[in-house]
Amino acid sequence: MEERTLGFLDPSNAVFLRWDFDFEAEIITFELQVRTAGWVGLGVTDRYSRAGSDLVVGGVSPDGNVYFSDQHLVDENTLEEDGSQDAELQGLTEDAVYTTMRFSRPFRSCDPHDQDITSDTVRVLAAYGLDDTPKMDRERTFVKSIFLLQIVHPDDLDAPEDTIIHDLEITDFLIPEDDTTYACTFLPLPIVSKKHHIYKFEPKLVQHKETIVHHILVYACGNASALPTGISDCYGADPAFSLCTQVIVGWAVGGTSYQFPDDVGISIGTPLDPQWIRLEIHYSNFHNLPGLYDSSGIRVYYTAHLRKFDMGVLQLGVFTFPIHFIPPGAESFMSYGLCKTEKFEEMNGAPVPDIQVFGYLLHTHLAGRAIQAVQYRNGTQLRVICKDDAYDFNLQETRDLPYRVVIKPGDELLVECRYQTLDRDSLTFGGPSTINEMCLIFFFYYPRNNVSSCQGYPDIIYVAHELGEEVSDSMEGMMAMSNVEWTPESIKKVEKACKEAQQTVIIKTIDELVENTTGWIQDINPTPRGPCLESSGGKVEPQDKTPAGFRAAPIVLSRASSATLRCLPLAALLFGQGALSWLLATLQSGI
Repeated sequence: MEERTLGFLDPSNAVFLRWDFDFEAEIITFELQVRTAGWVGLGVTDRYSRAGSDLVVGGVSPDGNVYFSDQHLVDENTLEEDGSQDAELQGLTEDAVYTTMRFSRPFRSCDPHDQDITSDTVRVLAAYGLDDTPKMDRERTFVKSIFLLQIVHPDDLDAPEDTIIHDLEITDFLIPEDDTTYACTFLPLPIVSKKHHIYKFEPKLVQHKETIVHHILVYACGNASALPTGISDCYGADPAFSLCTQVIVGWAVGGTSYQFPDDVGISIGTPLDPQWIRLEIHYSNFHNLPGLYDSSGIRVYYTAHLRKFDMGVLQLGVFTFPIHFIPPGAESFMSYGLCKTEKFEEMNGAPVPDIQVFGYLLHTHLAGRAIQAVQYRNGTQLRVICKDDAYDFNLQETRDLPYRVVIKPGDELLVECRYQTLDRDSLTFGGPSTINEMCLIFFFYYPRNNVSSCQGYPDIIYVAHELGEEVSDSMEGMMAMSNVEWTPESIKKVEKACKEAQQTVIIKTIDELVENTTGWIQDINPTPRGPCLESSGGKVEPQDKTPAGFRAAPIVLSRASSATLRCLPLAALLFGQGALSWLLATLQSGI
């Protein structure tokens, strides 16, 4: 096991988490190390309440005896032992400094008190005490959103010896005293005499007293584009600062660096490659702080050691403005954006090979609760490509698929976003501000083509008519949404109308060509859950379709057979240091 550590704010309160998993056996192994001589606990919770959280608790008593138990929180403060013990202890030690607990558990046990480990964002709960009486204490309880099921450790990826570093950054930019600012500037890519590949990128952030930089995007520019100079509002009075729409790398709050799989890279240095990019930085200065200067950007790593494939990025989802809206007071509201690939070849100007998707970045704003991308072929749902039913705005990172997904010409791609607006009393519109909304997924794929985005939006005139509003154009349709009295019934009615309405699909290329087509939203078949893992005293949940569907417990990972454990200093990050997400590459080839 290779140990990795980060700096932390308060060493006396450091809580370190390491983990690894067996994807086929569906077993995950955790190692929790806490600077205490008391009890320690690790489990899973949700975004709304600690009640119902699961927590595996252990420690070494003063007489040297080990105690270990699979428990759950009855309420915010009360622990109770599970009737089914689904965690298996692999080691529990205490020395002069640390208590270290290592255990394994199934991704999904049959105990309803155990939260599932899924490919969603998982809110990991860690807690500890100063003695051996397990009792919850807010000052020693931490929650961190983590994407646990990453397939490959970043150290398994190649780091070329001839690596060159190049920074794409804004310089001494005075951040306006506004809630939201989109600052754009145009910068040259590295000038090289022959083809190179960018194989890694990471944010280059200037530290401020609070999180100011919300996201950074790098867009490739067509070589025929006439580009402005200086720094200006990306979507303001000068439309030239919104030129270039093909994203090549992207970072958002909560993410860190990302390294592409060993066989793909962003090509630079050939006549077909972009020479310039648009750097877009979204600042959220909600406290209107004055005098803040920023020089943030993206650092790219490139090499002359070429990879097999040139990669591209395809932006999917709901066309952000002006049609996208979400009613206030919604417990749940779905938005849909359709992409039809049938025009890709025509717009690319050459045959488009099968698109091989290996990674993705999900993006909504504060009201987003879940997001997924679904693939259809010949009118039939093929698969859910990626999803996160526990989306966390503060953890937006590039993630790898467990296998490469093939998108063929003619396939349809549907992005669905679920929002919650119980805390809002007015309409939320699609737009750039953090208090506006977006519904986007960026697919990282190869081989590269010229299509940069493919997004959809519903026929708002149809939607308004379904709500009894008489309108004659899209602008009136959007204005009519402000006349609606929003109740649970009207919210469901407009959600249904938006799904049933014909979608306009807007497809763009790197050279700013735009084509429209139309289509219809198909139903999404839910992904069936697999059988739960056999456990002592566990019961099958009502939603499990096969009551006899227990799986025999596989052999758990041993200390000797375990691969490199992922490592995260939990408390340190919760106290405000940058989050660390381990970077993956995809190993398997898809269907």
